[in-house]
Amino acid sequence: MAGAFIVIEIKNLTKIYPGGIVGVRDINLTIQTGVFGLLGPNGSGKTTLMRIMATLLEPTEGTILIDGYDVRRDRPQIRRLLGYLPQDFGLYPHLTAFEMLDYLALLCDIQDAAQRKRIIDDALERVHLTDVRDRKLGTFSGGMKQRVGIAQAILNAPRLLIVDEPTAGLDPEERVRVRSLLSELGEGRVIILSTHIVEDVLAVADSLAIMHHGRVSFSGTAAELLEQVAGRVWQLELERKELADIKEQFPITSVLRARNGVQVRLIADGIEHPRATPVEPTFEDAYIWLMGQ
Repeated sequence: MAGAFIVIEIKNLTKIYPGGIVGVRDINLTIQTGVFGLLGPNGSGKTTLMRIMATLLEPTEGTILIDGYDVRRDRPQIRRLLGYLPQDFGLYPHLTAFEMLDYLALLCDIQDAAQRKRIIDDALERVHLTDVRDRKLGTFSGGMKQRVGIAQAILNAPRLLIVDEPTAGLDPEERVRVRSLLSELGEGRVIILSTHIVEDVLAVADSLAIMHHGRVSFSGTAAELLEQVAGRVWQLELERKELADIKEQFPITSVLRARNGVQVRLIADGIEHPRATPVEPTFEDAYIWLMGQ
């Protein structure tokens, strides 16, 4: 199992793809918590950052230091520290869970068969798949396949675990199961959780960064993000004909059907409306407000 937490230092990181397409630009972050959430819409630069951190992409400028090792110069040392579950992780449907992990353990140069079995048994137990170890992967649900992906990522007992969109496409029950697993695995190692799903970050992350157009828009805790909209979230009931006018004036975070029209949540420093009531902000309010900035 992992030792003390490692420190990840992202310094002036920029990645420009051919044609001038910006992946990430001028990112500076320090990460040293259990579960760190990387939140943002699709195309915000999350996967680019993850792939650079996993030593699969070369940065254009700047670098990342992981436990003092530089992603530009020290790739073998970094790869010994990390486990990685990419968004497009593929499985061989004709293999069982044990056979798949055994094959991947061999690729990790774990040559001793008895040692491989111990490591695989432990990984399957950690992801709660011991009872289906001999079932073919083609019969697994989406959530079970994701847990196999997490199992392969922890075969080498990594001190840094990177998971990219691990709950995308899963039903609500499977999403909760995968999130709970990541919480369990966060003790004793750093986990970088990249997602566009607000609920995932809120459920498991100790701290987070929000990305937009390749840049970091916010870095801190969920509580610190909520502070930015404290006292600025309002709820009011409108007739439907009023909604278009309100949308032009204020950032809207939700619109729900109400008895006599619609119930709207919006963000404003102040609002003059007879049916406006101040309400406690939610994480979704703060996130949508930040994206609008």
